[in-house]
Amino acid sequence: MRAELTCRGRCRAPALLALLVALLLAGCRGAETPVYTMQFIAFDSAVDLSIVGKLKEDAEAAAAEVEQDFLFLDYATHAWEPGPMVRVNELLPSGEPFAAPPSLLPLLRQSQALALQSQNLFNPAIGHLMRLWGFHVEEPECRPPPSDGAIARLVDAAPSMADLYLDGFMLQSDNPAVRLDFSGIALGYAMDLAIDNLRARGIRHALINRGSDVRAIGNRAGRPWRVPVRRGSGSGVLGIIEVAGDATVFTRGEHQRNFIYDGQVYHALIDPRTGRPATGLQAVTVLHDGSAAVAEAAATALMIAGLDQWQEVAKRLGLRYVLLIDDSGTLHMTPDMAARIELMDQHADVAISAPLVPADAPEPGA
Repeated sequence: MRAELTCRGRCRAPALLALLVALLLAGCRGAETPVYTMQFIAFDSAVDLSIVGKLKEDAEAAAAEVEQDFLFLDYATHAWEPGPMVRVNELLPSGEPFAAPPSLLPLLRQSQALALQSQNLFNPAIGHLMRLWGFHVEEPECRPPPSDGAIARLVDAAPSMADLYLDGFMLQSDNPAVRLDFSGIALGYAMDLAIDNLRARGIRHALINRGSDVRAIGNRAGRPWRVPVRRGSGSGVLGIIEVAGDATVFTRGEHQRNFIYDGQVYHALIDPRTGRPATGLQAVTVLHDGSAAVAEAAATALMIAGLDQWQEVAKRLGLRYVLLIDDSGTLHMTPDMAARIELMDQHADVAISAPLVPADAPEPGA
C-alpha cells in the first residue's frame, strides 16, 4: 500500500531508511582526506552538511555560518509563523506599495522567473489555497477537504507571481487573492546560498542533504557522491545516482506533506488550475546542473504537470534528467536519467521517454 489509511499528518521516514541514506551519502571515508560532517534542524527537518578537504577549525567555522544562514532563511520565508513573510502577506491585499524585506527580494525575482517558465504550475502566490487545505501548519490535520465553492472562488481569482510588482525594494500587488508561500523553493534557495558561501571560503567539495534532497559540489575524497532516490511511498530506496562537480537532486511527492481523510490521501502539491492536490503521480525526481532552487521548483511543477504535460514543462525549464513515478508504480524516465540511476529493483516497470535535449549536450554533475 502506498499510504497507511489512518488519520495522520506528515509521513516520516523510518529510522533504518534515514540511516541508510546517511551511509550512502557518506560512503567510505578516506584516511588521507579530512571529511567534516555536522547536522542541524531547519525547514522542519534534519539537515546534514559534509565538507571535504578542510582543517577541522575551518570546516567548523564554515558549517556554523551555513547553519545560521539556513535558520535565518527558514525564519524569513516562513509563511505562517511571525516574521517577514507574514508581514508581507498582511500588506499585499492593500494594493499599496511597501518596502519588502531585502533578504526576500532575490527569492521573489527568481520565483517570478520560474513561475513564468513553468507556465505557473510552480506558483508560490497560492498561499490562500494552501491555508484553505490546512497546509499552513507544521502537521496538517485530518479533516474534510474544503468545499467546492471555496476552492472555486480562489481558483477564479487566479493569483500568480505576475500579480506582484517590484520597483527597487518596493513591492505591491493588484490582486488581493495573492498570498505568498515559498515552501516549494525556499529549501533549494537556502542550499544555493550556502554553497555560494562555502565557495567564497575556498571550499570546493561539499554536500548538503535534507531528507535525500541534495546539493553537491566537487566530490567526496575523489569519489562521486552517492545520492539515494526514495520510492514513491517515501519508504525504501528506489535507486542511487552518482553526482560530482555541481549538481542537485530533488524529489517532490505526495508522501512528503499530507493528511488522510476517509481513506483518501490529500497532499500539499496543489494544482493552481484546479485548487486541488495534483493527481496521477506519486513522486518526481529531478537531477539538475547547479541550482537547487531551480530543481525544487521544477520537481514541484512536474508533479502538477502530470504525465500529459511534464515533457513540455521540463523543456521550458531546461531539464535533462527526470524520473516520474505514476500511480501504478511505473517509472517514467528520460534516457539521460535512465543512464545515470542505478535501480535497486531490476524488474521495475520502466518507460523511457524521448530525450529532452540534444544527445551532444554537455553532461551535468557527472
